Amino acid sequence: MAAIDQTGGAAQAAPDRARPREKTLRRRSPALRRAFPYLLVAPAVIYLLGITLYPGAYAVYQSFYLVRFTEWIPVGFDNYVELAGDAEFWQAMLNTLLIGGIALTVECVIAMALAFFAYRDALIRGWRIAFLMPMLFMPSAVAFIWKLAFNDGRVISDLLRKLGLIEGNLDFLGNIWLARTTLIVADVWQWTPFLFIIFVAALQSQDQEVEEAARLDGASWPAIFWNISLPMIRPVIAVAVVLRGIDIMTMFTNVFILTKGTPGGMTETISYFIYRQGFQTFNFGYASAAAVVMLVITILAAQLVVKRAFKSGKT
Repeated sequence: MAAIDQTGGAAQAAPDRARPREKTLRRRSPALRRAFPYLLVAPAVIYLLGITLYPGAYAVYQSFYLVRFTEWIPVGFDNYVELAGDAEFWQAMLNTLLIGGIALTVECVIAMALAFFAYRDALIRGWRIAFLMPMLFMPSAVAFIWKLAFNDGRVISDLLRKLGLIEGNLDFLGNIWLARTTLIVADVWQWTPFLFIIFVAALQSQDQEVEEAARLDGASWPAIFWNISLPMIRPVIAVAVVLRGIDIMTMFTNVFILTKGTPGGMTETISYFIYRQGFQTFNFGYASAAAVVMLVITILAAQLVVKRAFKSGKT
């Protein structure tokens, strides 16, 4: 009987201990209950704002000064006026758009082709994880690998010479388009998997009944993909392109390790231009002005692409 009483007492004690928690939850005001989820995410939001919003606001503030270490001289919009007439800045912007545009186009084509076969072919589908391997390497390690292949080790030149395509070694840093090609190849090799995994996920999440109806009507798989699947995932493609475009606008590691802007600044991207102005000539206010201009151009371009893609997706 004592054992039974002890068991029953323990069973009654457990609900009794839970009742104070229920009473505490009931005593909370409706406003506190509504604010509770926001309080949970507040630390993460504050942290993200601290590492994104504050540096951006600080760069805008600094762009109105001539900064030489501890000496800050107000210059108003002089940095922006000087930037508008700086041929090196606009050349860096043109290099970024040219190199980034070619790299992004090649990445989209390769990633979409791989996604099409990985989505359809069961054999390739099983090897999807292998396509993601280049993205797992550090960008600096990838840059050094391609520097060894193109410049230091002359692996590419030796391979082309053995195939009989060239007679002597190629100077990848002495030719404008060869130097740009090194940056494009390095970027395409590492970041095509990023677009590939997004495209595969988009193809797998589309409505299968539409494709099945087209297949029953006699449409081939390429026709289904081009006329049905591709328009359906157009908003996803736009978002993926914008994400990669923003990343390309900040291309720095490959330029710093592979070319350093040579020859003649023809491979200098806008990020490397900002680095050179800030940390080589120590003109921090001018570098901040260039960063602000780059940010504004990136935001406007991203808004335009996404808005047009989603508008066309609705129609």
